[in-house]
Amino acid sequence: MVQEKNDGINKDMVPPPIQQNRPALSLEPKIKKKLKTVPPSLGKFRPLVGQCCHQCTPDSQRKKLGQNSSLGFHNLLSVNETHTRYRGWLVRRVCCALFVSGCKVYASPVRNRLERVCQSNRVKEVLTAEHKAPQGGDSRGQINRLSPFLPLINTCIFPGLLRFVGWVMLKMFASMFDSIQINLNHLPALHRASQEGSLLVYVYVRQSIVDCALLPLVLFCHNLRVPYTLCPFQINSYFLRSILQKVGVVLLPPSALTEQDAEMNSLYSSVMTSLVRELLHEDQAISVGVSAESGLGSQWLARIRHLIKEGSVPDVSLVPVGISYDCVPKTSIQVGLSSVLQWLWSFVWRRPGGSVRIHLAQPFSLKEMCESGRCRVDEWLPLQDLLLPVILNNRTDSVFGRRRMSWLLPSSHYASELKEGPPPERDLSIAITLHLIFSATSCMAVMSTSLVSSLFLYRHRKGVSASLLCHDVAWLTEEVLFRNRDVGFGGSLADVVHYSLSLLAPHLVIAAAPSGKDPFIVPRPSLAATLHLALQAQIVTHTFILEVVGACAVSAMLCEVAGSGVSSRVRSSGVDGEEVKGDMEFDVVLCESELTERALQLCHLLPPGFMPPCQSPQSFALDAVDSLVRCGILIMEEVARDVPICDFWKKEGVLTWTTSDDPYHSDSDCEEQDLRSYKISQPSQCPEMLFFLCSMLAGPLRTLCWTTTGLDLLHSSLPEAEFVAQLHSHLCDTAHKKKQHYESCSEEAAHTAVRTLIDLGVLSEEHQKGGVFLGVSPLFQLSENRQKLHRFISQYLYN
Repeated sequence: MVQEKNDGINKDMVPPPIQQNRPALSLEPKIKKKLKTVPPSLGKFRPLVGQCCHQCTPDSQRKKLGQNSSLGFHNLLSVNETHTRYRGWLVRRVCCALFVSGCKVYASPVRNRLERVCQSNRVKEVLTAEHKAPQGGDSRGQINRLSPFLPLINTCIFPGLLRFVGWVMLKMFASMFDSIQINLNHLPALHRASQEGSLLVYVYVRQSIVDCALLPLVLFCHNLRVPYTLCPFQINSYFLRSILQKVGVVLLPPSALTEQDAEMNSLYSSVMTSLVRELLHEDQAISVGVSAESGLGSQWLARIRHLIKEGSVPDVSLVPVGISYDCVPKTSIQVGLSSVLQWLWSFVWRRPGGSVRIHLAQPFSLKEMCESGRCRVDEWLPLQDLLLPVILNNRTDSVFGRRRMSWLLPSSHYASELKEGPPPERDLSIAITLHLIFSATSCMAVMSTSLVSSLFLYRHRKGVSASLLCHDVAWLTEEVLFRNRDVGFGGSLADVVHYSLSLLAPHLVIAAAPSGKDPFIVPRPSLAATLHLALQAQIVTHTFILEVVGACAVSAMLCEVAGSGVSSRVRSSGVDGEEVKGDMEFDVVLCESELTERALQLCHLLPPGFMPPCQSPQSFALDAVDSLVRCGILIMEEVARDVPICDFWKKEGVLTWTTSDDPYHSDSDCEEQDLRSYKISQPSQCPEMLFFLCSMLAGPLRTLCWTTTGLDLLHSSLPEAEFVAQLHSHLCDTAHKKKQHYESCSEEAAHTAVRTLIDLGVLSEEHQKGGVFLGVSPLFQLSENRQKLHRFISQYLYN
């Protein structure tokens, strides 16, 4: 933890005055009056984030290119005359244009790039295999065959156009966001790596099309090389395509509607691999977005890794980038000129919508990660091997291993070197993707809207007063910082809470309390409002994932105890839905081995990005149990002994000395491991904290339960898109019938649940001419097995 300096840069961290930039709330005077009583003690200390993994890349971490002291933050939208070489009245009015004209732009030559791509062996092999070019044919014929990809190959960066687009984006983002805060701690490391000739590849987790524009703008404004951005969205307008291809944006071919469609073309894959090779040979930087739900984007990392393996590229430095929004911008996947103009025009009449926080992590060597052998994939197993024995056969012990997520590297028609590699090589590419998803997510700051959304969704779904909300925000902020996760806000607590409520106002109902003094705030019980809150609260779940897994394991054991009829004392006036009333006293002893076993089984169901990829699930499960001890939910149960433990060991001969040359005897062989046990602590807030943590994972688990019950409605194999659509419709219908739990029926949740059931062997994939067809496997066509699966998943749902 480091203390921030009170300089001009850090002043930009505080949210702007609410009354100037935010729409007025209906009860704003009463809320402000109530919040003014809160002491302004928020945001004085922040952790250092973005360090390299000490296990996978210790050499990169040892370089310590960045300084240990905090350099503060910079608001990208705060451009004034001090950022230029000039002063005066006129300069203050054109300072943005002067600042952009003074930024450094690196040359991006396109000399004979097309010829080099055409002469690459991988492109020639594909053309020969498809009988589109004779062996040893002329280059003119090859260029004609590659004509659909010529604009992609000739993507370049024009300095003048880049400066103009940078000026337009600064103006556009000023109308979209209140501020764009940049963490300056690792910028010196990037500057030094760039000066040393390192090839930089920036990797971020996809959230919006705005991500593709934010990262190049940040690097441009800080005099770093603007990367070639691999854009996964289809741009329909020819005018927009021509402009974007002149500022370094590599687009999809016009014939492909989606990224999946483009990757089905083997010629496109070969051309893109050769293009990435030529860009790296030109010392260009590259920006890649990775999707945690579908794995799209990982094919670019696999291509870069293959280029390093074959020796075409010596090495690259990967830079995870964490981008956090107060409100994630919603944009369509297919973008046309008319839609862009309407989108831009809407911002002229609309006030800014929240802030953005960007963390650029410390770069690390991809070659070191691959060749050091520290990133192990030899224990990866299919999910059905890990969990089916437990689900169907009631085995008490789990199979040790990590879940293999082969779908993170989609098996479409890539180049032959990506498709036909041995499983360990493919798993290593997936491990790199997992590591970068986790690293980029760990860099993401927790925004104030995320904290408030999580409190409304997981703790106060039935509403909360403004004063109690302030108390919980302060408590949750301290817990987030304690877990070495940065927060994306600063200033007094009153300003932070009011700022968050104004941004979330469309999704809340703010009403005056009967007393008329303390406003009462309730989340809207609608699908759109709940999905928005759930999207904002995801980063909080990532932060508390250890405690969440441990709490769900405790909940599963408590449910088993309650269902078995074993006597336990619960002193309470009842649990009404998600609200705990009265004092609860749990007189149950939980065995550590069984508790760890439950946590381990739950780890295998987690979506990608939650677990550290370089940590074994067994170690993660042990840490999950220990985390509950640290936060005070569990206390260790002491076992009383008749004799002191040292005398007991001496009596049993454990402390008998042996010679070190004896290979068949050691002290550890005679020592019995004491089985530890835990009890739930009795403080009044402990049950509420336990249920709060369990609620964070209830959404994905409930989606799995509802999806399992929805399999009864599907009697035949369907195309994958239609299969997911029907299940998504079933989830929405179930939520509407229950009039709650809308967070479990999003499209992303449906895709993740279907992918988990495929990995479990519940759904079978059939590759046919029309694509991939999904159907219920014969093993789970039996209702008994589906009930066992539903019972296994629902044990982790506390309510």
